[in-house]
Amino acid sequence: MSFLSAQGILVFFLLGMVVFSFFSEQFLSQSNIMTVIRQASIIGIIAVGVTVVIIGGNLDLSVGSLLSFSTVLVVDLHDKIGPMNAILLMFALTLLIGAVNGFLIGFMRLNSLIVTLAMLSAIQGMVLIYSGGQNVDIANQGGTWFAFFGRGYVAGIAVPILLFGLLAIVVQVVMSYTGYGRRIFAVGGNPMAAVYSGIRKNWCVFSTYLISAFCVACAALVLGSRVMGSQNNVGQGYELLVLAGIILGGTSLLGGAGSIWKTVIGVLILGFIQNGLLLMGYPYYIQWIVTWVIIILAVWLDLANKRKRLLTTHS
Repeated sequence: MSFLSAQGILVFFLLGMVVFSFFSEQFLSQSNIMTVIRQASIIGIIAVGVTVVIIGGNLDLSVGSLLSFSTVLVVDLHDKIGPMNAILLMFALTLLIGAVNGFLIGFMRLNSLIVTLAMLSAIQGMVLIYSGGQNVDIANQGGTWFAFFGRGYVAGIAVPILLFGLLAIVVQVVMSYTGYGRRIFAVGGNPMAAVYSGIRKNWCVFSTYLISAFCVACAALVLGSRVMGSQNNVGQGYELLVLAGIILGGTSLLGGAGSIWKTVIGVLILGFIQNGLLLMGYPYYIQWIVTWVIIILAVWLDLANKRKRLLTTHS
């Protein structure tokens, strides 16, 4: 029972893989598995950063619009100032927006839900103004090394998968085995006690939004180089998918509890559910309904585990 409580998300993931394999022979093929992980890598990269924000006791709903901004920016600037300068400028401006979020929430102590929801709208407006409402594309798509980040392979493994895995490992190690990680957990779990313990809460919160913005920039690099172009609303809805993966991974939206590797599992669950339903012939919109049911069940079972019963007797 203790194993199920601690590793329930992993058990659920493995059972789901077995169930879908009965309905489609292609589901467990190596090519299909690698394709799903590659497709889920963009959501996963962003989810790694947002998990840190949530563990710190806050939310970041601006990541979808920020992904649109960063992708449009790096693709549009590619032909104007060169790929390297475009990447560096995109990372700098993305981190600047993350710093604005971090300052307003960490130092001004504004509500993270309101700030990032407002930022979501502001960034989308910035994207439309910058692009003039037009899509952007790279002219010479076959003659630039920029494609490596989205289409390249290293030792037979797609670069997006490697980047996703590397970020997840680094952030998991930082959050689990460093003083910085322990401070983030402390701030998210009990902010008042953390302050009395000498932890600089404002700087901790500020840093989590920089990490989130950095992960969005990495995701934009992958997305832009994979498509070699971008729509001005390419990131629309990503914030919901990211939160879904994090919730499935068991990270508490109240802060102070969570795991990067479980977020990775949660994101992969979403990816394989969508893939399995498509292979079974179900239309795309069914995925959203099934995803909603799974999220509700995950939250319910998490609460049931904490109160040691499936149903509460309190009104």
